Amino acid sequence: MFYPPPCISSMNDPVQVIGEALGKLLVDFYPFAGRVRNGEKGKLIMDCTGEGVLLVEADADVSLEDLGDLAPPIPCALEFINNVPGSDTITDSPILLFQVTRLRCGGFVVGLRFNHCVSDGAGITQFLNCLGEIARGAATSKAPPVSNREILRPRAKPTADYPCLREYYEFEDKYQEAFVPGTSAAGEKMSLKSFYFGSREIAALKREVKGLKFATPFEVISACLWRSRTEALSIPADQELAFVFPLNARKRFRPVLPAGYYGNTLACANAKTTARDLTHRPLSYAVKLIKEGNRTVNDEYMRCMIDLAQLNGRPLSPSDGSFIVSDVSKVMADIAESDFGWGKAVYACPVYPAMPHFAYLAPASKRDSKGIAVPVCLPSTAMETFEDIINKTIKNGLQP
Repeated sequence: MFYPPPCISSMNDPVQVIGEALGKLLVDFYPFAGRVRNGEKGKLIMDCTGEGVLLVEADADVSLEDLGDLAPPIPCALEFINNVPGSDTITDSPILLFQVTRLRCGGFVVGLRFNHCVSDGAGITQFLNCLGEIARGAATSKAPPVSNREILRPRAKPTADYPCLREYYEFEDKYQEAFVPGTSAAGEKMSLKSFYFGSREIAALKREVKGLKFATPFEVISACLWRSRTEALSIPADQELAFVFPLNARKRFRPVLPAGYYGNTLACANAKTTARDLTHRPLSYAVKLIKEGNRTVNDEYMRCMIDLAQLNGRPLSPSDGSFIVSDVSKVMADIAESDFGWGKAVYACPVYPAMPHFAYLAPASKRDSKGIAVPVCLPSTAMETFEDIINKTIKNGLQP
């Protein structure tokens, strides 16, 4: 979160203000002050020890203007999250790490790292909004947090009999070495590039999705990314592919979860097809698959996912051969609303880079919060092809 000057004076240091607010707020969000422990079968347990969170104080001899338009990937972004030794493991480490960096110009940057097993983007947004209220002088937050994790306990008779869920966790890569960048012995040089999708580009992609009455920006952008990546990497035609997209499942439960619940409720929705069908059929085919994957995530899906962890232990991570796309554009826009007493942030975005099997959608830049930026990581030999396919798809959609 990037905050412009004038902010800092001898009377109102953001490090002190945020630090004091954290101390007060953790009384209500007490699990965040604990630690995650390993339990039986690799299951994770919340240990509410009250050990606290990490707060790092830093100064940087740069101004906000020196950082440019603040478009991802931001140069030196990882400098705003100091990796304190022993703090970056899932278990036995602080759940939250804050870093407040004072800038030469009088602005400041708030960096945050959190344990995703404990909370998600919506939960952290709630926490930051409450932190802002306390920092601005409120005695308590307006929206009381709900820490009752028991509402997501397994059923009395656990069952994981939900076909698309079980198929996803049993998905096997037969050609992983052939197309997952970074896994081959060749050690090919990787390339990182950010792709911009504004209203013009999104409208063009929607025009390419024929036969569908409605498609969201996430659906058309993700379908285009998935299809273009598959073609650029020359994935074998008969390879079965999995496209995975995390989504907030709070409203998928019946009844819906309480408004103040801040635990992790992400569901890994997924779509599957073969490389041949994905690359040879129209873009609307990929969009339909993504829509169907979204529709399958309901209360029964979520209950089966919880039961699966009870039966088999901690769920497996998505397959290395999956392509994962996370839409954090709205979460980042909401996080930028966090006001610690100096107004809202001018921009917020993830600091982690794209990876060969993972990309994310974020607000495009400080000056263009409505557009979407998607950092992508691919082998250098595939990146040029990938860009050409993206541009060709958009160009086709712009034609009358």
